[in-house]
Amino acid sequence: MLSEIHTAGGEIYGLTSEPHSLACEAESAWDMSIPVIGDPHHDIRDELSRRDWLDIFYNKNYGHLRERGWANHPKGYFQPATIAIHKTGRVLYRWRCVPQYSNMSGAGARPEARYTWQAIRTALATPQPAEHEHAEMDHTPVMGARDLSWPQFLLVMTAHGWFLRPTAFPLLRDGSKDSLSPPRAMRRWYAFVAVWLIALIALPTTWVIAAFCLWLIALIPGLIEIHRQFQNEPGQI
Repeated sequence: MLSEIHTAGGEIYGLTSEPHSLACEAESAWDMSIPVIGDPHHDIRDELSRRDWLDIFYNKNYGHLRERGWANHPKGYFQPATIAIHKTGRVLYRWRCVPQYSNMSGAGARPEARYTWQAIRTALATPQPAEHEHAEMDHTPVMGARDLSWPQFLLVMTAHGWFLRPTAFPLLRDGSKDSLSPPRAMRRWYAFVAVWLIALIALPTTWVIAAFCLWLIALIPGLIEIHRQFQNEPGQI
């Protein structure tokens, strides 16, 4: 759709809370077709908020992104957001992600691209409204994928950490991820459950129950850490 947007006289820019040097590195490594701007000190974010266009939600980095040692968010990292602005300053479309359990604390789906572009085209075709009247925040966009529930998400993270400590899927410096996908992670649970069932059959029940309780106790700190990593902010819209 980039050509359609250019034909309509528009341009797309990416905005990241990383330093601009990393934004340029991503452009090159990912062979991106849009320019990306680094805003580590939230200057652009603050200006969008000051103009009452969009308040991009952000999380503070409490050092929990340790699997991304190359990351640098001096004032916190942005949650996903989309805004379309007409040259007159009129906001044609806006959406922001607010981390909640229902969207995996921000790790879930994003608005579908064709849907978003159609919403912008509809706004462009609408007669100019009263001054300073902008598009309402889109709270129910058509998403490009289905989000996992929070329990499913925790199951995937636990399988990814081989059932010892829930582990988030790391994003590597070149933008790639490890080879394990969420469906493959869930398949690990079948083998894990099968091992426990075999143990119940082959070993004394008391031993198996005791081992299972010990496993749960060992798992709890990791579950607490995952909740802290994703810094869920329920109820903020």
